[in-house]
Amino acid sequence: MTKLSTIQLRERDALAEDLRSLSPEQWRSATLCGEWDTEEVLAHLGAASQLSFPGWLRSMIGARFDPDVHNRRRLEEFRGATPEETLARFAGIGPIRLPRTESVGGLGELIVHGEDIRRPLGIKHDPDAEGLTAVARFFATKDFAVNSESLVAGLRLRAVDADFAAGDGPEVSGRLLDLVMAMAGRRAAVADLDGDGVAELLGRLS
Repeated sequence: MTKLSTIQLRERDALAEDLRSLSPEQWRSATLCGEWDTEEVLAHLGAASQLSFPGWLRSMIGARFDPDVHNRRRLEEFRGATPEETLARFAGIGPIRLPRTESVGGLGELIVHGEDIRRPLGIKHDPDAEGLTAVARFFATKDFAVNSESLVAGLRLRAVDADFAAGDGPEVSGRLLDLVMAMAGRRAAVADLDGDGVAELLGRLS
């Protein structure tokens, strides 16, 4: 198993452990991921682990390339009869291998969606430092599941807690995890960032 896959499985285990004691109300809590609640985001992650790129492409064709339809179909397919069953299924998934087998994109999905769930619940987590840096570099240079590269074009990103900097232009600085969440389009994360480029980034997210 590759290093990225091993990190993914550690992040999977950490998220599963954080969710084991949730109340019924917490499972229905809002997340940072649009209208999805906690269980739906978890089911989305689980469903992503079941898809190869050809499988993803077939699903998108079946959804007429509407990602909302694709995501809803796949998460409903994965989720259990109860949140606890969904969690049990998630705890047994393998690495997310999109867009290709050895891609940091799958790790980015786990880290970002893990934070989508944890932050509204007040759960703190520090992702694997090496993995998080790889995700930050991936997001800064590629548009994959989100248009992260396009979002931060013309801005200088600088982490204050890690060896990461990317881009040129007005600076946006802060914790690396907050930079990653901002690149993933999470407006809530921008409140913890500083620099002359923050206003521009907020405008783009609006």
